[in-house]
Amino acid sequence: MSITLLSSTENNFSVMDIEIGLTAIAFAAAFAWPGFGSNWFLRIERIFGRLAHRRGLDVLTVGLAALFLRLAILPVHPIPVPFRPDDFSNLLAADTFAHGRLTNPTPSMWVHFESIHIDMKPTYMSMYFPAQGMVLAAGKVLFGQPWFGVLISGALMCAGLCWMLHAWLPSSWALLGGFLAVLRLALFSYWTNAYDNGGPIAALGGALLLGALPRFMRDARPRYALIMAAGAVLMAFTRPFEGVLLCIPVAVALVRRLVVAKNRPDAAVLFRCTAPALALLIAAAAWLGYYDSRVFGSSLTLPYTINRATYATAPYFVWQRPRPEPVYHHEEMRRFYQVDELEYYNQVHSGPGIATMTLFKAIMGILFLAGAALLPPLFTLPWALRDHRIRFLVLCLVVLAVGMTIEVYLFPHHLAPFTGAFYAVGLQCMRHLRVWSPGGKSVGLAMTRLSVAICVLMAGLRTFDRQLHCAVPERPVSTWICNWYGPDLFHTDRTSVLSELQQDPGQQLAIVRYSATHDPLDEWVYNAADIDDSKVIWARDMDAAANRELIEHYSHRKVWLVQPDLPQAKIVPYPVPEQVTAASR
Repeated sequence: MSITLLSSTENNFSVMDIEIGLTAIAFAAAFAWPGFGSNWFLRIERIFGRLAHRRGLDVLTVGLAALFLRLAILPVHPIPVPFRPDDFSNLLAADTFAHGRLTNPTPSMWVHFESIHIDMKPTYMSMYFPAQGMVLAAGKVLFGQPWFGVLISGALMCAGLCWMLHAWLPSSWALLGGFLAVLRLALFSYWTNAYDNGGPIAALGGALLLGALPRFMRDARPRYALIMAAGAVLMAFTRPFEGVLLCIPVAVALVRRLVVAKNRPDAAVLFRCTAPALALLIAAAAWLGYYDSRVFGSSLTLPYTINRATYATAPYFVWQRPRPEPVYHHEEMRRFYQVDELEYYNQVHSGPGIATMTLFKAIMGILFLAGAALLPPLFTLPWALRDHRIRFLVLCLVVLAVGMTIEVYLFPHHLAPFTGAFYAVGLQCMRHLRVWSPGGKSVGLAMTRLSVAICVLMAGLRTFDRQLHCAVPERPVSTWICNWYGPDLFHTDRTSVLSELQQDPGQQLAIVRYSATHDPLDEWVYNAADIDDSKVIWARDMDAAANRELIEHYSHRKVWLVQPDLPQAKIVPYPVPEQVTAASR
């Protein structure tokens, strides 16, 4: 069997360039024709205003809109194909959970199966916290496809954000925030079109915490405390560091309300209000400790720890020094940890690098959450910061900024617990812009309406981006991971080879041989939870003796040599030694 794979050479126009152009046109139009389309906008606003005042129904509508709109565009934006190391790591966790296990025993030939973000010892499992794997496992068990778990978590995120915003802003603005989350996060972003990040789960956790807090402050009921605890648990199981950053100001606010304030509740009332929440937190901590003990060998060993100690040199925080280089069995693993990660750490750790990288982190977060269309309202940020209504949320974002400064790496899903705070501040800026009337002209009102209209228009354009010849390229990753329009459906060479191998009779062993210049992020060696019973096993090419041992161990399998870096990726029968052939007869 020989497979030839051709890569796409389609020219791509930038989706962001189009959005920037439309935003510039809208900005000029707001000054030149501030009354443009005002009757149409007014009618739409009245319809949404009536929905916004039906509490509960509007939250449900936002969640269902996220769910059914993404399902509706499946013909042109199909279920995404996993293609990044983080995708496969979380899918390993999903496969493990779907089989009713917390982890897997170390494979007997584990050195051939080593891969980025996956632990081989003390057990074979994803290095990540378990929430994303659980969501993917639920999708796999209930619907036969892990991605449906991501889809549902995205819908819950949008509904949760709408519910949270009701506690901080007028109803119509809360509904607007929910629908903006649908357009900018749930339909196209990598949060909901990949398998790797848990962004929707962490964002939902932050929304529950920030949405229940002001309600609890006004009316200390057990259900609000329980909702806050549930939000904290979701963040602890996805983005614990950033979750702690959000919990710090929340904890301070709760202490002031429940302990310091003159009108604080008495001890009996306080116990009744907080007992269910405390029980949930204790149960979650106990389960996570049990999970850690099963997967990583100790209840005090958190996810990430074993993997970073085994493979990584660069630390996560700027004050930490690089660790000594470990022993690597494979050059691709060494390049990822010693070249890609360590070079980035050295840039951040340098004096000028800290300022540059901090600015880059801020720009990346703004691009992802606002894009170009929602930038104009941010010009009113100085006025919005003076508002008592959102002062606490601004404080939360200040704490986040400090935390992101001391953390080496930052991707938009790291900000997920603070999504609700970002949206509330942005919407408050939009409220200030809406009433801006230079020269007595409703310029701000027009700019606000046109900004939202561009978001709707860009969602339609992104839906048919391939037909309009502005498809998002696969590389560099920064073209889509830092922007709301996210990745396209990338049909990888690995996916095509896997499909061919699965159609071949019998069980297969694919030995992957890379070139000296192979990109370590273009990894092919990922396997299911139960490697030995898999239809196809992916293994790394090593020396002749190690390969012979691997082939002897899987002597009942048909062996292939996969060489991804050839001009046309090929798979050919492996030259099996004669003694192995004789032993397998």
